[in-house]
Amino acid sequence: MFGPAVEEAALYRRPVSEPDRTPALLDGPGVQVADPHQLLTGYLDWYRQALRRKLDGLSEEQMHAVDERWGWSPLGLVQHLGWVERRWMVWGFAAQDVTAYPSGDEEAEWTVPAAVSAAEVWDRYDREVHRSRALAEGVALEERAHTGGRFRSLDQAPTLGRILFHLLQEYARHLGHLDVARQLLDGTTGE
Repeated sequence: MFGPAVEEAALYRRPVSEPDRTPALLDGPGVQVADPHQLLTGYLDWYRQALRRKLDGLSEEQMHAVDERWGWSPLGLVQHLGWVERRWMVWGFAAQDVTAYPSGDEEAEWTVPAAVSAAEVWDRYDREVHRSRALAEGVALEERAHTGGRFRSLDQAPTLGRILFHLLQEYARHLGHLDVARQLLDGTTGE
Protein backbone atom coordinates (compact mmCIF):
# COMPACT_ATOMS: atom_id res chain seq x y z
CA MET A 1 0.00 0.00 0.00
CA PHE A 2 2.71 2.50 0.93
CA GLY A 3 5.53 1.17 -1.27
CA PRO A 4 9.06 -0.10 -0.80
CA ALA A 5 10.45 3.11 0.77
CA VAL A 6 7.98 2.99 3.67
CA GLU A 7 8.55 -0.73 4.17
CA GLU A 8 12.32 -0.18 4.23
CA ALA A 9 11.95 2.67 6.73
CA ALA A 10 9.91 0.39 9.00
CA LEU A 11 12.71 -2.15 8.90
CA TYR A 12 15.09 0.38 10.45
CA ARG A 13 12.63 1.35 13.21
CA ARG A 14 13.04 -2.02 14.93
CA PRO A 15 14.33 -1.87 18.50
CA VAL A 16 18.06 -1.20 18.72
CA SER A 17 18.60 -4.19 20.97
CA GLU A 18 16.94 -7.52 20.46
CA PRO A 19 17.10 -9.74 23.57
CA ASP A 20 18.03 -12.89 21.63
CA ARG A 21 20.85 -11.20 19.67
CA THR A 22 24.16 -10.01 21.02
CA PRO A 23 26.18 -7.83 18.68
CA ALA A 24 29.75 -8.92 18.03
CA LEU A 25 32.45 -6.95 19.79
CA LEU A 26 35.34 -5.48 17.85
CA ASP A 27 38.27 -7.81 17.47
CA GLY A 28 41.86 -6.83 16.86
CA PRO A 29 43.56 -4.12 18.89
CA GLY A 30 41.76 -2.76 21.93
CA VAL A 31 38.81 -0.43 21.45
CA GLN A 32 40.81 2.42 22.99
CA VAL A 33 43.52 2.26 20.29
CA ALA A 34 43.35 5.32 18.04
CA ASP A 35 46.92 5.60 16.76
CA PRO A 36 46.94 4.62 13.05
CA HIS A 37 50.27 2.76 13.32
CA GLN A 38 49.01 0.71 16.28
CA LEU A 39 45.72 0.03 14.49
CA LEU A 40 47.40 -1.23 11.31
CA THR A 41 50.02 -3.35 13.06
CA GLY A 42 47.49 -4.52 15.67
CA TYR A 43 45.00 -5.71 13.06
CA LEU A 44 47.77 -7.27 11.01
CA ASP A 45 48.85 -9.24 14.09
CA TRP A 46 45.21 -10.20 14.72
CA TYR A 47 44.99 -11.65 11.20
CA ARG A 48 48.30 -13.47 11.63
CA GLN A 49 46.93 -15.05 14.81
CA ALA A 50 43.61 -15.79 13.08
CA LEU A 51 45.53 -17.79 10.48
CA ARG A 52 46.71 -20.07 13.29
CA ARG A 53 43.26 -20.24 14.90
CA LYS A 54 41.63 -21.23 11.63
CA LEU A 55 44.09 -24.09 11.12
CA ASP A 56 44.20 -25.27 14.71
CA GLY A 57 43.20 -28.91 15.08
CA LEU A 58 44.03 -30.01 11.53
CA SER A 59 46.21 -33.08 11.20
CA GLU A 60 49.45 -33.06 9.22
CA GLU A 61 47.59 -34.89 6.45
CA GLN A 62 44.77 -32.32 6.38
CA MET A 63 47.28 -29.45 6.36
CA HIS A 64 48.88 -30.94 3.23
CA ALA A 65 45.62 -31.89 1.50
CA VAL A 66 45.15 -30.02 -1.78
CA ASP A 67 41.51 -29.68 -2.77
CA GLU A 68 40.97 -29.64 -6.54
CA ARG A 69 38.22 -27.00 -6.16
CA TRP A 70 40.72 -24.33 -5.16
CA GLY A 71 44.08 -25.91 -6.00
CA TRP A 72 45.94 -25.32 -2.73
CA SER A 73 46.34 -26.85 0.71
CA PRO A 74 45.91 -25.03 4.03
CA LEU A 75 49.67 -25.33 4.50
CA GLY A 76 50.20 -23.91 1.01
CA LEU A 77 48.30 -20.82 2.09
CA VAL A 78 50.58 -20.40 5.12
CA GLN A 79 53.59 -20.71 2.84
CA HIS A 80 52.12 -18.17 0.39
CA LEU A 81 51.51 -15.64 3.18
CA GLY A 82 55.13 -16.03 4.30
CA TRP A 83 56.23 -15.12 0.77
CA VAL A 84 53.80 -12.18 0.78
CA GLU A 85 55.34 -10.85 4.02
CA ARG A 86 58.82 -11.18 2.50
CA ARG A 87 57.92 -9.53 -0.80
CA TRP A 88 56.18 -6.53 0.72
CA MET A 89 58.24 -5.83 3.81
CA VAL A 90 61.74 -7.27 3.36
CA TRP A 91 62.23 -6.95 -0.40
CA GLY A 92 59.65 -4.17 -0.75
CA PHE A 93 59.82 -1.77 2.17
CA ALA A 94 63.42 -2.45 3.25
CA ALA A 95 64.74 -3.20 -0.29
CA GLN A 96 66.86 -6.05 1.06
CA ASP A 97 68.50 -8.36 -1.44
CA VAL A 98 66.46 -11.51 -0.82
CA THR A 99 64.82 -14.14 -2.96
CA ALA A 100 61.33 -12.74 -3.54
CA TYR A 101 59.75 -15.75 -5.25
CA PRO A 102 60.37 -19.48 -5.01
CA SER A 103 61.96 -21.09 -8.03
CA GLY A 104 59.45 -22.43 -10.51
CA ASP A 105 56.09 -21.05 -11.51
CA GLU A 106 53.45 -19.37 -9.35
CA GLU A 107 52.16 -22.79 -8.29
CA ALA A 108 55.48 -23.43 -6.48
CA GLU A 109 54.59 -20.74 -3.95
CA TRP A 110 51.44 -22.65 -3.00
CA THR A 111 52.86 -26.18 -3.16
CA VAL A 112 54.30 -27.83 -0.06
CA PRO A 113 56.09 -31.12 -0.73
CA ALA A 114 54.95 -34.05 1.42
CA ALA A 115 58.45 -34.29 2.93
CA VAL A 116 58.14 -30.75 4.37
CA SER A 117 56.33 -30.78 7.70
CA ALA A 118 53.76 -28.26 8.89
CA ALA A 119 56.19 -27.29 11.66
CA GLU A 120 58.83 -26.37 9.04
CA VAL A 121 56.38 -24.22 7.07
CA TRP A 122 55.16 -22.49 10.25
CA ASP A 123 58.78 -21.85 11.28
CA ARG A 124 59.58 -20.16 7.95
CA TYR A 125 56.34 -18.18 8.15
CA ASP A 126 57.13 -17.07 11.73
CA ARG A 127 60.60 -15.87 10.69
CA GLU A 128 59.09 -13.73 7.92
CA VAL A 129 56.50 -12.28 10.30
CA HIS A 130 59.23 -11.50 12.84
CA ARG A 131 61.22 -9.66 10.17
CA SER A 132 58.16 -7.72 9.06
CA ARG A 133 57.34 -6.65 12.61
CA ALA A 134 60.92 -5.54 13.22
CA LEU A 135 60.96 -3.50 10.01
CA ALA A 136 57.71 -1.69 10.88
CA GLU A 137 58.46 -1.08 14.54
CA GLY A 138 58.93 2.59 15.36
CA VAL A 139 58.80 3.66 11.70
CA ALA A 140 56.40 6.43 10.68
CA LEU A 141 53.58 5.33 8.39
CA GLU A 142 54.53 8.18 6.05
CA GLU A 143 58.02 6.80 5.45
CA ARG A 144 58.51 5.67 1.88
CA ALA A 145 59.88 2.27 0.95
CA HIS A 146 63.56 2.12 0.09
CA THR A 147 64.42 1.79 -3.57
CA GLY A 148 66.49 -0.94 -5.13
CA GLY A 149 64.42 -3.96 -4.12
CA ARG A 150 60.84 -4.37 -5.26
CA PHE A 151 60.60 -0.66 -6.08
CA ARG A 152 63.09 0.65 -8.61
CA SER A 153 62.37 4.36 -8.18
CA LEU A 154 60.97 6.70 -5.54
CA ASP A 155 57.84 7.37 -7.60
CA GLN A 156 57.04 3.62 -7.35
CA ALA A 157 57.81 3.40 -3.62
CA PRO A 158 54.69 3.40 -1.41
CA THR A 159 54.62 4.47 2.21
CA LEU A 160 54.83 1.99 5.06
CA GLY A 161 51.18 2.74 5.80
CA ARG A 162 50.17 1.75 2.28
CA ILE A 163 52.19 -1.47 2.46
CA LEU A 164 50.69 -2.43 5.83
CA PHE A 165 47.22 -1.72 4.48
CA HIS A 166 47.95 -3.94 1.49
CA LEU A 167 49.10 -6.74 3.81
CA LEU A 168 45.85 -6.39 5.77
CA GLN A 169 43.77 -6.85 2.64
CA GLU A 170 45.89 -9.86 1.61
CA TYR A 171 45.25 -11.53 4.96
CA ALA A 172 41.56 -10.60 5.05
CA ARG A 173 40.97 -12.01 1.56
CA HIS A 174 42.94 -15.20 2.10
CA LEU A 175 41.48 -15.88 5.54
CA GLY A 176 38.03 -15.60 3.98
CA HIS A 177 39.12 -18.23 1.46
CA LEU A 178 40.43 -20.33 4.33
CA ASP A 179 37.07 -20.14 6.15
CA VAL A 180 35.41 -21.73 3.13
CA ALA A 181 38.17 -24.29 2.64
CA ARG A 182 38.12 -25.32 6.31
CA GLN A 183 34.35 -25.69 6.36
CA LEU A 184 34.48 -27.91 3.28
CA LEU A 185 37.41 -29.87 4.72
CA ASP A 186 35.98 -30.77 8.11
CA GLY A 187 32.88 -28.66 8.82
CA THR A 188 34.61 -26.15 11.10
CA THR A 189 33.25 -22.63 10.57
CA GLY A 190 35.18 -19.38 10.92
CA GLU A 191 34.71 -16.32 13.05
